[in-house]
This record gives sequence, C-alpha cells and structure tokens, in this order.
Amino acid sequence: MARTPAAALLSALLLLTFTACASARDEQPFEVTDIARFDEPWALAFLPDGRLLVTEKGGRLLLVSRQGEKSAPIDGVPDVDYGGQGGFGDVALHPDFGDNGLIYLSYAEAGDDNTRGAAVARGRLELDETGGRLDDVEVIWRQFPKVTGRGHYAHRLLFDASGYLWVSSGERQKFDPSQDMQSNMGKILRLNDDGSAAEGNPFADRGGVTAEIWSLGHRNPLGIAFDTDGQLWNVEMGPKGGDELNRVLRGANYGYPTVSNGDHYNGRNMPDHDTRPEFEAPKIWWTPVISPGDLLIYSGELFSGWRGDGFIAGLSSEALVRIEFDGEEAREAARYDMGRRIRAVEQGPDGAIWVLEDRSGGRLLKLTPST
Repeated sequence: MARTPAAALLSALLLLTFTACASARDEQPFEVTDIARFDEPWALAFLPDGRLLVTEKGGRLLLVSRQGEKSAPIDGVPDVDYGGQGGFGDVALHPDFGDNGLIYLSYAEAGDDNTRGAAVARGRLELDETGGRLDDVEVIWRQFPKVTGRGHYAHRLLFDASGYLWVSSGERQKFDPSQDMQSNMGKILRLNDDGSAAEGNPFADRGGVTAEIWSLGHRNPLGIAFDTDGQLWNVEMGPKGGDELNRVLRGANYGYPTVSNGDHYNGRNMPDHDTRPEFEAPKIWWTPVISPGDLLIYSGELFSGWRGDGFIAGLSSEALVRIEFDGEEAREAARYDMGRRIRAVEQGPDGAIWVLEDRSGGRLLKLTPST
C-alpha cells in the first residue's frame, strides 16, 4: 500500500525530528568504572550476594565479583549453536532463587537439516571456590518451528512480580512467523516457571504454542522490562529504519511485517503504522536506528532523578538512551555517548547502572552519579 500525501509529509517531518535527535549527544552525568573484559558478552544478572553471572555468546557462563574477578566457566551449561547472531543469550534468576537455586538460560539450539532456534533451559546453580556447576538442567521452552539461518533469536528473559516467565522471541528473519499463530516466533510470550503456557493468556484456549502468546507482530525484540506501574514495555530492531519502543498489551498485534516505520533492506517500501490503525503503533520509533539491544526501567535511589526512567542499550548508536514515561506515552529524554556498542544494561543492588559492551573485549562497566 502506498503512503498517502499526508502520511508521507508526516513521515518526512518525523524523520527530520529523529535525525536531529540521533545526532544529539548529551553530557554524561555519571562516572564510568571499568570492571572486567569478556569475549562477546551478552547478558548479566546479579546474585543475592552481589556477585554477577555473565554470559558470553560463545557458550560460557562466568561468575564475576563486583571488583571484576572472574571464575572458571561454570560447568553443565547447555551446548549452544554459535554463529551469526546466535549463541548463548540471557540469564535470569528464579524469583525464589534463594530457596531453590534455579537459574534460566536462553541460547541458540541446533536442530535437524541445518535448522536451529532459540531455547530456554533451567538448572540448579551450585557454586564453589573456582566457579561452580549447573545440576538438573532441563530444556523448558523452544522456538517453533526450527528454521534455517542465524538471525533474530531475541530470547530475552524476565520474571514478573507474580512469578511468570516472559520470553521475547524473534521472527528469525523469516517475516511471516510474526503473524502466524501456529508459531511462537515474532511474539512476546508469558509462561509458567516450568515453561508451560500461563493461565489467562489471550489465546490460551487454542492450545499448543499459540497458548504461549501474549502479543504478536514483533520483529527482533531484544529488551523487555516492567515500569513502576507493572506495565510491560519492549524495544525491538526495525528493518531498514523504524526501531521501536512498544507498550506491550495483552493480545495486541504490532503489525510486522505488514507495517513498519522502516522499509525492507532491498529498498521495497513497507507501509507505515499510520496506514493500518488496527495494529498497535510504537510509542517511539527511530530512523536513523539506534539498534536497541536491551531495556532497563530504573527503580533505584542512587540516580534519584531517574527513578521510573527507561534505559536502552544502543548497539549501532553506541549509546545509552534514556526514556521518560508519561502514563501510556514515552519520549527520548537523553542520549549518552558510550563510544562502544552497548549490548546489555542492568541495575545493581546499590542502584548503580551496569552495562556490557558488545563483541570481543567487551567491557563490564559500572555507572555511578558524577561527584
């Protein structure tokens, strides 16, 4: 569908706005402490004692002190299918970790006939002087179906206050799965802690993988987080333009690949969201892109003025992008130049913000208020 003249004019004006915003760089209001370096780090999670778990894309899980001392790799992690965008992904602690010791890991898993897909496994973490191991490891969720290629796994993990496990599942660069209700790709999923579909999901009565789905029409959702009101938000990479911040609603369809505020990489036009109001539109979109890699919504006290703000890890933008929320709306408030691709962002126990740089030699950095 071609853009209407009014839609084209609006898109042009918005493009100018976002281009100007993309070129702006705000002064860093924080001090940066270099903690440790890793080989393609992807995610981090804090243990109750303040130490961190860090995943490396090649397949290693490391225990790291807040001073940067790294353990030997933890034994017993699943085999990962490393290549392209695939490999070891996210790590999350069960809400009752203090009692059951369970952690959850996402990763790319090989299948038959050169296919692969994201998977989630859980196991009981047993720590010792040199690192530790995972016991009783079981795969609790898989992308369906497995497909060829090594892109758009997404596979971010998040527990909510009720103990449900949320999984962001990319469409694996295959377009159509985002709208296919017989696939759990291109979706955001709400599961029980054992990987089964949660009661109350919008399509629960259909059974199978359809019962897992909370929202659909996503492309490559690489960050999910709850705001202070318990509302879920996600960030995802658009195609050629059109990165998105979405307010994730029960049963909503976000339109990909039918609509996007970007276009196909081959230059073919894709209708904008404003041409199809039946699809949920993003609250913020970016052209030029920021390449969002993760999302944190801050709840600490150390940065007192930022409580309730969002922070997006920017890959191609090499930035930490701060978002201000106003009820159902959101806006980009600042963009802090980090000088490197930022893969992950997390809040520490004391309210410091911790980030992981992307790629080989990526650093773990601790951000604290400037003095």
